[in-house]
Amino acid sequence: MDKQKPGLSNAYALQTPADSKRLYRDWASTYDQDFAAGQGYLLPGLTAKVFAAAGGAGPVLDVGAGTGLCGQALRAIGIEPIDATDISAAMLAEALRKDAYRDVIEANLLEGIPVPRGSYRGVVSSGTFTHGHLGPEVLPALLRVAAPDAWFALSVNAKFYGKAGFSEAFGRLVRGQWIKNLTLPELPIYGPGATGAHKDDTALIARFQKV
Repeated sequence: MDKQKPGLSNAYALQTPADSKRLYRDWASTYDQDFAAGQGYLLPGLTAKVFAAAGGAGPVLDVGAGTGLCGQALRAIGIEPIDATDISAAMLAEALRKDAYRDVIEANLLEGIPVPRGSYRGVVSSGTFTHGHLGPEVLPALLRVAAPDAWFALSVNAKFYGKAGFSEAFGRLVRGQWIKNLTLPELPIYGPGATGAHKDDTALIARFQKV
């Protein structure tokens, strides 16, 4: 019997970093065609556009970059250089094939990102905060690598945003004057041809600047 192909239901079931590494190792080579193209995956391109519309500029860190779809979208609209970070070496290997990135960094966000403080003028993330295995507890690690006034565009699944504590976390960051100019446009994740239980899901794009 053929092994079942990885898919979105597997991603929504992730619970640990080890789970993520196993899934994306098996999914990396078919992700772009079977999932992104097959479901009309809009979110990487929309996240890139939100970042650009805010005045975002490079160098940019693409967090949870996967196969590099958001980095590819950023480069297509003239924003670079871009570095990618992801927990999956297999996904980063696919990302490198797109020639969108200056460098790739294998990292577990729960353990931090091994780059100097303030390295980036922008931080983007598309599809990382989707199904509960990562939440607002990683925001300090992202802020650490950003320079003052760096723009962020972080997509968060709208169903996950409230129950995961993102609203409270961003409220604390605003009140503590760690971030400013927070807006939360809501956008579709998939195109009109998408199928399955999550085809109508939306994402809030947390767009803000580091103080």
